[in-house]
Amino acid sequence: MRNDQGPGVSHVRSGGYQVWVTALLSLNFGILFFDRNALNFLMPFVQPDLQLSNTQVGLFSSALSLTWALSGLMVGRISDKLGSRKPVVVIATIAFCLCSFVSGMASSFMMLLGARLLMGAAEGGVMPVSHSIIVSEVAPERRGMAMGVAQNLGSNLLGSGLAPILLVPVAMAVGWRTGFYLAALPGLITAALIWFTLREPPVEVHDDANPKVSLREAFAHRNVILCALISILLVSYLVVCWAFMPLFLTKGRSFSPETMSWLMATLGVSAGLGSFVVPAISDVIGRRPVMIFFSFFGAILPLAAIYYQGPTIVLAAIFFFGWGLNGLFPMFMATIPSESVDPRLTATLTGVVMGTGEVVGGVLSPIFAGTLADGYGLNAPMWLMLGCTLLAGLCTLGLVESAPRIVARRATSALAAGA
Repeated sequence: MRNDQGPGVSHVRSGGYQVWVTALLSLNFGILFFDRNALNFLMPFVQPDLQLSNTQVGLFSSALSLTWALSGLMVGRISDKLGSRKPVVVIATIAFCLCSFVSGMASSFMMLLGARLLMGAAEGGVMPVSHSIIVSEVAPERRGMAMGVAQNLGSNLLGSGLAPILLVPVAMAVGWRTGFYLAALPGLITAALIWFTLREPPVEVHDDANPKVSLREAFAHRNVILCALISILLVSYLVVCWAFMPLFLTKGRSFSPETMSWLMATLGVSAGLGSFVVPAISDVIGRRPVMIFFSFFGAILPLAAIYYQGPTIVLAAIFFFGWGLNGLFPMFMATIPSESVDPRLTATLTGVVMGTGEVVGGVLSPIFAGTLADGYGLNAPMWLMLGCTLLAGLCTLGLVESAPRIVARRATSALAAGA
């Protein structure tokens, strides 16, 4: 197991630059997620307008997840090989924004499906490459929290928190198409900021005394395999929630669109706070116990959505705490694999783990959930979410601790005991 600083952090910059890198990449990914999630929150308006079935609703999430995964697998690997990162993020961001404009122009199921396919291809490589930039620029003792902020803070405050609050009123006032047009503009600004304010991280030099681990060797480690399995299950949990929770709340539970929007926004606030709280806790007490607790705790959200009949504000509180597992995503997608094997493989491993989750979980689960919803009602996707989070919890039990502080503490204790 690798827990040394390694060559990936030999040129770490000032604390202020580390904060700026993390904040800007988090904002950029948040804007991309705002665009990605826009269709889910606008679906109560899009579905009747385009006369879509629940199965077709699921296909939109599956299509984006498929191309997202394939892009992440390829772009992360290419970026690691070429040592070029900043241009990848900038080009992908601009392409993603253009796809949001196309989504707003869609007049049929096939046209909107094509826009989602292109959108996934544009965004798939952004997070793996962003994580590799953070590994190169941020000190190891703050790596867990920095990766959590980059992946989850912006994406959830903007993509899950702000998006429903802004997009639903826009759709009600001037139509759902305008929502897509407005969602695309901010990404062009962050693309420019990344290009002009971030440096290209230094290219790693070959080190015979510290050879780079091959991808085959990386996947021989238990943590990498388990993280890929957890990715399948928790990506399924998330995409099913995004795709069907707005419909379940409005049709299955008869909440108004306005109530649905702020209940979904609660998830964004929860994940935004969890993006740095959950990884920061894992920096102190270890990755494994945090992964175990929050994976099992995620079961309360679908159960409350189905059964809770009390005040809506209490339901929002249950949503808030149940969605805390969102803070685990940067941990099993990037932090744990890079700590377990080789930080120089961060973009590749993140692309593989994220891609596996998106291909198997993100592509198949929305189609499966949509088919179940057409056959058995909108309760069925909620039960699918429950099964996914419980199975993920069982997988976390097999993880090997990788947090540098905990591993170093255990090594010191072992040496002291053997002295």
